[in-house]
Formats: sequence, C-alpha cells, structure tokens
Amino acid sequence: MNHPELDAIAAAAREFLDREDERREEALEFSRQVIRTASAIIKHAHREEYEESRALLAEAGEAVAEMNVRLQASPCLWFAGFVTDALKEFAEAHLTLRIVRGEPLPTPEEIGVGPATYLNGLAEAIGEMRRHALDLIRLGEPERAEAVLDEMDDHYTLLMGFDYPEAVTLGLRRRTDAARGLVERTRGDVTNALQQARLEARMARLQEHVGGEP
Repeated sequence: MNHPELDAIAAAAREFLDREDERREEALEFSRQVIRTASAIIKHAHREEYEESRALLAEAGEAVAEMNVRLQASPCLWFAGFVTDALKEFAEAHLTLRIVRGEPLPTPEEIGVGPATYLNGLAEAIGEMRRHALDLIRLGEPERAEAVLDEMDDHYTLLMGFDYPEAVTLGLRRRTDAARGLVERTRGDVTNALQQARLEARMARLQEHVGGEP
C-alpha cells in the first residue's frame, strides 16, 4: 500500500536529521579543538609563558564563538555532553590564566559561556590553583602559596552557596565536593611549608648569633 504523505514526512525527517548529524560532527570537532587548546593554555600559564597562553586563548575563543553561531540552528546539541565539556574546559583555561597572573576574573559574558558552565570551570580551576600553590612552595615562596590557598578557599565557599539540582548546575555539586578535598590537602601542604620556612629562618638567626659571638 502506498502512503505518499508518509513518504514525504520521512523524506523531510531524513533531510532534517542529515543536517543535524552534520552539525553534530562539526560541533564534535570544534569541541575536541577547544579541549586540546584549553589544555595547552593551562600548561603555558603554569610555565609563565603568558604570551603563548593569550594567543591560544584567542584561538580557542574564536572556535567557541563559531561553535555558538553554528549551534543556533541546532539548540538540542547544546545539551550534548561533549559541547558542555568543551565550554567548561575553555572557562577553566580562561580563569586559570587570570588567577595565575593575579588578574581580575572575567565574567561569564566575557568568556561567552553560561553561568552554570562558568561555575563548573571555576570549580575545576581550583585544581589548577593547587598546582600553582605547589609550584610556589617548590620555588621557596610559601607566603605566596598561602595567598593562593586563601583564594582557593574563597572560591570554594562561593561555590558551596549554589545549592541547586545537578540537572540545573551541570554537575557542580560533584565538582565542588572534589574541590573541598583539594583545598584541605593544599592547606596541609602550605602549613607544612610555612612551618619549615619559619624553622629554617630561626635556625639561620641562631647560627648567625652563635657565629657572631667572640
């Protein structure tokens, strides 16, 4: 039995889904590019290679802007996991560079991501702040590491205030819980480093005093 009206519906549906599939593949490639670039941005930031980080950040920003434009025709793809992951990684890279540089944090609008994505990027950036604090300890600068710890604590406290369902916050609670452990471990590392530095300073003063006696 022929069903011309059903054939027409099927043809239209196939055309629509072909376009959706094509946009999905494009978004998937953009997402991979953004994630790779975000990882490189963070790596350069920790190495204090800030010009390289900024150049890659501009490159990633262009990819995100293009992805935003292309997905306007396929809003359902905004909820694909690979898209939200890429935008979160981009936000994390943006925030990490600013934090390591000691610069004011950008707004979600400046980055081009939604509030929930921004907050998840901030939660992930706490891990990069721990890495930054440990780098400062290795460089013999525990006081600067303590300042980073204070900022980590501030960010964690802020994130704890967003008590919404996970479906709304895109997994923020889980990432905030993980950040708590990072803050506490960093607190222990910084405390030990500060105590060690103070002990070494006292020993140096004692040695100088003993050495100065006739």
